[in-house]
Amino acid sequence: MTANQPPAGPPLATRNSPFLQACRRQPVPHTPVWFMRQAGRSLPEYRKAREGTGMLEACTRPDLVTEITLQPVRRHGVDAAIYFSDIVVPLKAIGVELDIKPGVGPVVERPFRSRADLERLRPLEPDDVAYVTEAVGALTEELGGTPLIGFAGAPFTLASYLVEGGPSRNHEHTKALMYGDPQLWADLLDRLADITAAFLRVQAEAGASAVQLFDSWAGALRPYDYRHSVLPASTKVFEAVAEYGIPRIHFGVGTGELLGLMGQVGADVVGADWRVSLDEAARRVGPGKAVQGNLDPAVLFAPPEAVEEQAESVLRAADGLPGHIFNLGHGVLPDTDPDSLTRLTAYVHERTAR
Repeated sequence: MTANQPPAGPPLATRNSPFLQACRRQPVPHTPVWFMRQAGRSLPEYRKAREGTGMLEACTRPDLVTEITLQPVRRHGVDAAIYFSDIVVPLKAIGVELDIKPGVGPVVERPFRSRADLERLRPLEPDDVAYVTEAVGALTEELGGTPLIGFAGAPFTLASYLVEGGPSRNHEHTKALMYGDPQLWADLLDRLADITAAFLRVQAEAGASAVQLFDSWAGALRPYDYRHSVLPASTKVFEAVAEYGIPRIHFGVGTGELLGLMGQVGADVVGADWRVSLDEAARRVGPGKAVQGNLDPAVLFAPPEAVEEQAESVLRAADGLPGHIFNLGHGVLPDTDPDSLTRLTAYVHERTAR
């Protein structure tokens, strides 16, 4: 392999892991488990590690990123780690003025509304996120045979934060731009696709075994708009990391009506939220893809026997599907009892042992 040639597949130590086998739709010793937001606010050790440190600062400190990413692997025994970051980290790295406000989320100081704003989005260079390379390297060494999943936000969701100036219930400014100036919208998403792809490439080159693209707000769109105004940019991201030979995962919230289109953007695995059963999700996504999901995160607040009953319904819906990764239908809620996640992981492993 030359210096300019990407690695041919995930790190050798992780290639036969249950998680990667499921991504490739191969037989597994048990259904692999990991949770979105598993390294986060529900863990007391996370809160202790983050004490006095803002979210964006934490994401730029390799020591903290490494510790926080490892915490749920140690505690829950999950089959994969997810790189601890935030979807706006690459935007902050290129100079966009933003912050993550507790209880609110990412807030952009000057929302994007005109073509002149495009000039504020320069390309992302590896040196802009050198801390990512350092943290991924440390993590792959610590994780050994446990895969590390790279992390990035999808162009549509990033665009929504930039245009709205923060989280939005209705995405009115985003849709106004998308409908009112289609060319500017396309240029904005294309530029964000390049930034996102560069961020994922840094993680892949540093040793990530897979990557996941989060399109948190895509469920706000009708299929026509997704196909014409979003799909090309997401496809560009997945094409940019295809050469690394690692599984690519796509997930969005409230995207039941978009699953067929999301199956066309180039991902190897498509995640479903809890609103669609996995057998139906797999039918909509189409053949040749593994599926990920999809227990309702709120179920974890129920008694253990009820959690097992609901997990069993997810496993039954996935029965016979070639390639299933057990996950929640969205992220772990902040007040979730960590022991509930540990018990759930053990239950899925035991119930699906082959």
